[in-house]
Amino acid sequence: MTERETARLVAWSQELRQVHHRLREALLVTRASLADGTPGEAAARELLLYCHGFCTALDGHHRGEDSTLFPAIAAAHPELRPVLILLEQDHSMIAHLLDSLRAAVDRAAPPEELDSHLEGIAAIMENHFRYEERQLLTVLETLGLAAAPQDVLGPL
Repeated sequence: MTERETARLVAWSQELRQVHHRLREALLVTRASLADGTPGEAAARELLLYCHGFCTALDGHHRGEDSTLFPAIAAAHPELRPVLILLEQDHSMIAHLLDSLRAAVDRAAPPEELDSHLEGIAAIMENHFRYEERQLLTVLETLGLAAAPQDVLGPL
């Protein structure tokens, strides 16, 4: 294996860390826009924009993992299938929480309710990311996967 091929293999673990970092940051920005307390329609539009962007990014990340990354890991490491099933269950739960947040934003729920949705998403998301990193980062350092990062880990 060439040095370039080794760098690409290790890059999958780095890509996952970077995507998780960007999603954490997007959640912080979303929560900050809610905490800002800007009154009126402008605040609602800003929150809608941040929530839409965050929800789309997180959902895209999980869809990419479910459709491309996890099948590749399962093929190379069948012993990790129980871990992958748990991660996919988390994805389903997070998708449900994101749908609830979108519905709350669409009906202009009060800031306290929106923050409650974001707090729940933050807790589950952080727990999920930490578990995923503990279980998969070393596997990703050796996984041979010929695909574009945005197809595997969602929009960058």
